[in-house]
Amino acid sequence: MSASAVDLRVVDEPDDGLALRFYTVTASDGTELQAWTNDVAGPTVLLCNGLGTNPYAWPALLDPECGVHVISWNHRGTGGSARPADPGHVGIDAFVEDALAVLDDAGLDSCVVMGWSMGVNTAFELAFLHPDRVTGLFAVAGVPGGTFSSMLAPLRIPRFARAAITVNAARLLRLVGKPLSHLSTRLPVGPKTVAVLSHSGFMFPVADVELTALTIKEMLATPVDWYMHLAVQTSRHVRVSLRDIAVPTTFVAGHWDVLASADDMLTAAMRIEGGEYAEFNGSHFIAMEKPAEVHELLLDLLDRVD
Repeated sequence: MSASAVDLRVVDEPDDGLALRFYTVTASDGTELQAWTNDVAGPTVLLCNGLGTNPYAWPALLDPECGVHVISWNHRGTGGSARPADPGHVGIDAFVEDALAVLDDAGLDSCVVMGWSMGVNTAFELAFLHPDRVTGLFAVAGVPGGTFSSMLAPLRIPRFARAAITVNAARLLRLVGKPLSHLSTRLPVGPKTVAVLSHSGFMFPVADVELTALTIKEMLATPVDWYMHLAVQTSRHVRVSLRDIAVPTTFVAGHWDVLASADDMLTAAMRIEGGEYAEFNGSHFIAMEKPAEVHELLLDLLDRVD
């Protein structure tokens, strides 16, 4: 279904001046995805979002004056996207297929691809498998594969133990996810919740409290067992070879990020010719904490691509 079709499925579009429109894209295996765009004039960027996240995590991109045309989608089984017929088809390989479906639906041969968190895995796997479709890479708080071994770095946990801890935690939460979902889907989320989280060390103070609350609320709508199923499947994605990445690339890291090591991001940037790296005093949610600064780096990358 084309993004310009008259029967677009528009759902829960906020009436608050945000540049945001939802529509449906069908993946290659028939899974219906809820895609979205900001419909802003400017160079097009495909966003591979964080696992199970939503547009509201990107306040700068929802500004009608941001100067970047974004297309993206919600992961399988989250945010209005259907679960696939094969529940196991939800790893990075499936997300690459979905990225291609969104690109094809938009009639794009290629564009800059940006990713956040596990979306960085998707972006680099897309560039590795389909280099002709990617003209630049913008990686925010994520590494190009082996993500679960990159977690917990600020806690000084040895690398060899990180994947075992994080993957097994995801497996445990998947087992107890159904009863947890009865609680998580009913949790009230508002400014007080954001205030607590933004002073927890896991997240730092954010620029837009209302959008952050909406981000969290939308994420909690996904059943815990399904979210952890996605996490376990994506944990199998190994590190992408960077030797053939030949497009302008920028990594943006949060120094205190417990879900993606800033050191690993710096190492990846150094292995790509002309790769650039920026680090902020922030967390995994750096795009919500410092949206203007991150957006400025995206505009710089788009200039380099041009």
